[in-house]
Amino acid sequence: MSSPPMRVALVQMNPVVGALGRNARMILDATERARARGAALVVCPELAITGYPPEDLLLRPRFLADAAAEIEWLAARVQGIDLILGAPVATPEGVINAALLLREGRVQAQYAKHTLPNYSVFDEQRYFHHGTDASVIEVAGLRIGLTVCEDIWRPEPAALAVEAGAELILNLNASPYHRGKASERETVVRERVRETGCPVIYLNMVGGQDELVFDGRSFMVAADGVAQPLLPAWIAGLAFIDVERQADGGLRLREADAELEHPQPDSLLWGDDEEGAAAEPAVPDPEALDMYRALMVGIRDYVRKNNFSGVLFGLSGGIDSSLTAALAVDALGPDAVEAVMMPYRYTASMSIEDARQQAVLLGIDYRELAIEPMVEAFKAGLLESFPDQSHDPGDLTEQNLQARCRGVLLMALSNRTGRLLLATGNKSEMAVGYATLYGDMAGGFAPLRDVTKQWVYRLARMRNRIGRVIPERVITRPPSAELAPDQEDEHSLPPYPVLDAILEAFVEQEASVDDIVARGFERETVERITRMVFLAEFKRRQAAPGVRVSARAFGRDRRYPITSGYQESRRSAIQAQENA
Repeated sequence: MSSPPMRVALVQMNPVVGALGRNARMILDATERARARGAALVVCPELAITGYPPEDLLLRPRFLADAAAEIEWLAARVQGIDLILGAPVATPEGVINAALLLREGRVQAQYAKHTLPNYSVFDEQRYFHHGTDASVIEVAGLRIGLTVCEDIWRPEPAALAVEAGAELILNLNASPYHRGKASERETVVRERVRETGCPVIYLNMVGGQDELVFDGRSFMVAADGVAQPLLPAWIAGLAFIDVERQADGGLRLREADAELEHPQPDSLLWGDDEEGAAAEPAVPDPEALDMYRALMVGIRDYVRKNNFSGVLFGLSGGIDSSLTAALAVDALGPDAVEAVMMPYRYTASMSIEDARQQAVLLGIDYRELAIEPMVEAFKAGLLESFPDQSHDPGDLTEQNLQARCRGVLLMALSNRTGRLLLATGNKSEMAVGYATLYGDMAGGFAPLRDVTKQWVYRLARMRNRIGRVIPERVITRPPSAELAPDQEDEHSLPPYPVLDAILEAFVEQEASVDDIVARGFERETVERITRMVFLAEFKRRQAAPGVRVSARAFGRDRRYPITSGYQESRRSAIQAQENA
């Protein structure tokens, strides 16, 4: 005869880094709702009390003490239910990334994360001392092993938990999104279940934190290896699981219910089904929709968590600013968005027409500010310094003056309105330095910073299939900076399909010039593009942060020196071929 099920509540939460009291209240609210629904145990993600990643806040003893005080505050108020949450804990050996069990007014057990990632965007060895012991707790007669995030990517922590008697493994995560990450997680968890025979519940954080976005997607894998989603991507909520012991001693895990929050203003992208659960729009490109939502969450949380009143940006009639406009409206609603068209003598009439049309389609505030008087004033002021200037429209100095005049206007509007200025450049341009410092790079946040040009077009087409918000001509016309007569991007750069393929190999895969040439690209083009990538490092260091959506973004992911004399040598490649 099987025993009655034990209900577990999972909190897929969106904390604010450093907002210790706010996060504690959020955890307490979720715990009280879980208790009202009959849960015996409620579980919150990795470092739920501090948010993730707290970075060098962890080096401040007062921050650690304040976090500990909030945990004490929580423990005193959590009654009639057990609570597991992630928190930093100072120990004699060092600070640990812990999973804590709060029961009967105090911390009853703690587990120290074993595997501290120190690659990509992670620096945990800078802050934490690693654990070595298993921690198995008992709740309603069920023996539960605790693990934290990266622990599940290695066999040893799960194996130790099972050796210590665990019948179920809880994995607390703050796992950031990039394309393809969801399937990687499920593959890894299936492998741990196959190795141990022990079911795993995988709980992830959700929301944006600077350039990182956390996609949630909490799930469980039963002992037979069957995975079941528990909470959707990009939405905070509570999931309830009933764990029942069978007559043969095995466990049966069954999803009981879920309560979801819906923070998004756009029902086309965040629809509800009849029962209130998230419904997917009928879009033939789900990968693009997922990335689009990642960018929305990144914009929304950067704006809201930093207390901006809204956003503004330059709307040029080009594809990048048009996609940025759509993302901003979908993330924040039209009332929080302002677009500014700043034409000059080289701005095509179609660009102005398309910008006006998109503003109407989106229902946003829109204004036009001509920059010609400013540019001419600067040129006149520089006449004595540049007596030989030819007023050549192709002159780079004159082109940059146009971009910088636009940056000055936009920053002035940002100062006056309190709205965050969004930079609209994409990853392809930032990679090769096809952008103007203090001009089109001006801004506090760059949503498309990690989105290549090919993906910009793909996202725009996907969004228009849901509902047209970008004029079709913006998508079909050749891209241009419009800083000189008849200018097109491909006059200065290879076609974007070629450029993006080279950049993916060189930046995301660290392929050498010879490796890329071997894939069928012209050596001269590859050498020119890779040289541009190295030379543009100083620009990228000064660029606004943006949402990370690839496995290798500029910034925390890819840290190259600005001052560097390194150049790839053909000699070493030839020597390697001779030795082969």
